[in-house]
Amino acid sequence: MFNRKEDGLALAKKLHQKDVSPQELIETAFKKIEAQNPILNAVTHTRKEKALKEAAERDFSSTLFGGQPILIKGIGQDQIDEPSTSGSRLLQNNRSKQTSHFVRALEKAGFVVIGQTNTPEFAFKNITDPTLYGPSRNPWNTAYSPGGSSGGAAASVVADLVPIASASDGGGSIRIPASFTGLVGLKPTRGRTPIGPGVGRGWQGASISFALTKTIRDTAAMMDALQTVQQSAAFQTPLFERGYLNALADSEPKKFRVAYSLVSPVHGPVSDEAKAAVLKTVRWLEQNGHQVVEEKPAIDGVSLMESYYIMNSGETAAMFANIEKGLQRPVTKSDMELMTWVLFNAGQSISASTYSNSIAAWDTAAEVMADFHQTYDLYLTPATADVAPRVDAKLQTDEQFERMHHVTEMNAKDQQKIVWDMFAASLDITPFTQQANLTGQPAISLPVHLSANSGLPIGVQFTAPKGNEDWLLAIGQEMEQDGLFT
Repeated sequence: MFNRKEDGLALAKKLHQKDVSPQELIETAFKKIEAQNPILNAVTHTRKEKALKEAAERDFSSTLFGGQPILIKGIGQDQIDEPSTSGSRLLQNNRSKQTSHFVRALEKAGFVVIGQTNTPEFAFKNITDPTLYGPSRNPWNTAYSPGGSSGGAAASVVADLVPIASASDGGGSIRIPASFTGLVGLKPTRGRTPIGPGVGRGWQGASISFALTKTIRDTAAMMDALQTVQQSAAFQTPLFERGYLNALADSEPKKFRVAYSLVSPVHGPVSDEAKAAVLKTVRWLEQNGHQVVEEKPAIDGVSLMESYYIMNSGETAAMFANIEKGLQRPVTKSDMELMTWVLFNAGQSISASTYSNSIAAWDTAAEVMADFHQTYDLYLTPATADVAPRVDAKLQTDEQFERMHHVTEMNAKDQQKIVWDMFAASLDITPFTQQANLTGQPAISLPVHLSANSGLPIGVQFTAPKGNEDWLLAIGQEMEQDGLFT
């Protein structure tokens, strides 16, 4: 298993001191990939010769990360002339025509991209099992999933293929795999990190790209490297001028007012292990002078999730309308996985007013949370309601599968009902992360607990007001330094 001390900044120090070269690190990474990826199935594409050429030609002397290798997620993080499949059979031969702002920012920070990680088709799931590539496996126990949609990224870091992997989060896709694999998983404030070009509002602002790391300081360094104000972006957040690594160096940590909840926002079960992780954190907070109260915001979690699925459906229909233009033919059921087919058809039945009202519900929730944070600095919950599911877990019933096949015969209301039903079992496992995507707030999963039964990790989640990633990093560093990380 990985060593937290061997993080990205530790590697950067060796690079800047000339104790190791970028080429040596890339060669080492590929030896690890060759040895472990046949089992983990975390990496779906590699570019060894190109990476070695870049490592030899680029000057990394003034970069933060010094020329170390990184794996990027196989959706939404394009690199010119490399595969851009989104985990989809329909796009398996697709190549990127440009490099995204996000990947350019990674390169500017001193990373060399060596390949891509596995993701479920179009990143729709909280597990990673695309038909195109097959399931990724959790290095803690390969019978279990590393989560999703950034499951390949999480498995890559836990297996120490690379110290940091880029990821993205549209409903928990950084924080869920972080919880399932014992990593630090931050979703930044909406508009904080670079996007595009030409992709200004991923999932109407719910989706944001960032990274999975081993340590709080690596997360802070990535924030320093990736935060931006991009004039073409639909959503913008002012720069944290002080710098996140600088903020972590403060000798006087803030004493926070923390609210916590053990209750699923969609009224599903919460495992004893998830509750134990939160209560362990509560005890630590109280012992260290933080004010803690059991309280939760007045948000209807079920209604908010319904609005999320309406957005998912509408965005899927829009995406396939563009794909059809490129293919110059209609897409069919055989072009995609069944869950994608359901979302696509449900999206075609959504009216403009229904879609608009669903996004308005996010703004209402954001206002509730802004008021909530007038009283409480941080909101603590489980990151996930249970440990990772098995790779072979059945998350839909036979009856649900049958109904999904008949989605084209349903009216709009029944289509949204089958969307809810097909995600119900997986949502019960991961009900806590989506809210921050819809309100635009930063939230972080911290690795504080191991299950007594399975030995698998499970994290806790802190959510902060918009723009306050530094608070999340501060509480994370305090817990990390006090030995709470598993």
